[in-house]
Amino acid sequence: MSQAVSYYDMFDKDKQTEVVRGLSRLHLTVAAAESCTGGLIAARLTDVPGASAVFHCGVVSYSNEIKTAVLGVKPETLRDFSAVSAETAAEMAAGVRRIAGADIAVAVTGNAGPEPSEGKPVGEVFISVLCGWHQETVRLNLKPEGRNTREQIRYMASEKAFDMILQALKMREGQ
Repeated sequence: MSQAVSYYDMFDKDKQTEVVRGLSRLHLTVAAAESCTGGLIAARLTDVPGASAVFHCGVVSYSNEIKTAVLGVKPETLRDFSAVSAETAAEMAAGVRRIAGADIAVAVTGNAGPEPSEGKPVGEVFISVLCGWHQETVRLNLKPEGRNTREQIRYMASEKAFDMILQALKMREGQ
């Protein structure tokens, strides 16, 4: 009998470990605001022993109402740019950093499918990282293959988020 393998099992779990160790080494903290990843970044971080020393909080803001009420995303940002936008991702990052008092904030918003939404294609994702020494927002056009496309998009987005956090940590070390 063959056992189903999750898309998650295909990723190198060392990346989240590297993030936790890097944060710990530099005595920094992180918080996450997640929409399309649905808490996956927080889950992956808390899989790592010692994460409680560096991970302040995760906010899953799947609805626009929570993006506005909890994270402080402006209603006009959602109206003018949509929930799936660089502007929304940046405001989500600023909001979760403010709430948590974390050194680094990461925010992810996008369309994991299965259908286009608000004129945004499946696989369009925006990730924003915000800290005192660096701010970056990227747009991804993720092209999953085969089955489990939602799962693939969520994991690919979390991988890129970890890459961006690691880049911010390297910048901090270089100061």
